[in-house]
Amino acid sequence: MNAKRKQKLGFNTLSIHQDDRQPLKALNPPIFMTSTFSFDSIEDADEVFSFEKDDFVYTRGNNPTLRLLEEKMAALENGAAGVAFGSGMGAISSTLLSLLAPGDEVLTHRTVYGSSYNVLKNILPRYQIEARFVNFTDLARVEGLISSKTKVFYFETPANPNLEIIDLAGVKEVARRYGIRIIVDNTFASPFFQNPLDYGADVVVHSATKYIAGFGAGLGGIAVSRDLDYIQELKFGYMCELGSVMSPFNGWLFLQGLKTLGLRMKQHEANAFEVAGYLVRHPKVEQVFYPGLPGFSGHEIAKKQMRGFGGMLSFELKGDLATSKKLINNFRLIKLAVSLGDAETLAEHPAAMTHRGYPREELNSFGLTETMIRLSVGLEDVADIIFDLEQALDKI
Repeated sequence: MNAKRKQKLGFNTLSIHQDDRQPLKALNPPIFMTSTFSFDSIEDADEVFSFEKDDFVYTRGNNPTLRLLEEKMAALENGAAGVAFGSGMGAISSTLLSLLAPGDEVLTHRTVYGSSYNVLKNILPRYQIEARFVNFTDLARVEGLISSKTKVFYFETPANPNLEIIDLAGVKEVARRYGIRIIVDNTFASPFFQNPLDYGADVVVHSATKYIAGFGAGLGGIAVSRDLDYIQELKFGYMCELGSVMSPFNGWLFLQGLKTLGLRMKQHEANAFEVAGYLVRHPKVEQVFYPGLPGFSGHEIAKKQMRGFGGMLSFELKGDLATSKKLINNFRLIKLAVSLGDAETLAEHPAAMTHRGYPREELNSFGLTETMIRLSVGLEDVADIIFDLEQALDKI
């Protein structure tokens, strides 16, 4: 064996090990809780401001703790560099603004997170940027809607909350024919199960609040790209100037969370498989939306572009809105809450909570219903999760 051969580290190794630059050889990197950094001289300051020296000025633009997180996320997403933001929406909105200008158009999948929908539908048009909602599972339809104004494709895969799977390689083929940039929200899959940059995405974004953290204790967002020049523009032209800055303490929390991301995602997925199987067989359940089910519409595409199917699922009951509400209100172990990716199993009612901004009369056209229930399957013993579902189902 050639000892000089450079070993490509595995995901779990990359997510755990820091580089060798930690002060005082600390195993865990310190938190640099400082707003500003000093210089040795005006000449030193000039070199830093002109990017001749890779030092720090002000935490709104750069911070050692946040840089470490950005580097680690870039490595896990197979990108060149990343930018840390104060929230997932900070990452999403800044990335969209960085690639669009007045008069441009973005084509987005019909089903996206509720706040993303609001930015696309209501906020961007105020700046003469139009968004059109399209079913990205029908790429022929998407291509037919492209105009000279179309500059960006934006979507989640799996999509929130109906878990629709978008063919990343197929989207790349369409986008490259027209010079369109691709932004993919990879929050549901995490970099453990999917790397959209490998399939042609230009930028991948995350709500780090979710699986990256894993414990629901801090807000944050990440954007990663293979284009270093673009990342510099995103960081200093948008994140820094618009002020969506991550706290160094939150960055440190996410670095701790990343160490167990692989282990957690495996268990989230294992539990979700069993919960999905239980719900599919239950006589009171009409439909289960989970990419790991062979009968799910996006199952085959998910097998090609994902290394696992994740811990998120949604389902529909046989019954009406009142039936769905009654089920949720009867949960004991499962918590009713927005967000996802925590150790606890979380349930939510998208039409009444995260996706309440969608027009009620058009829900079906967006791939949603009033009775859909979303589960972020947690890390509890799966028998206890299923028991809670069973006792709640018995009461409807």
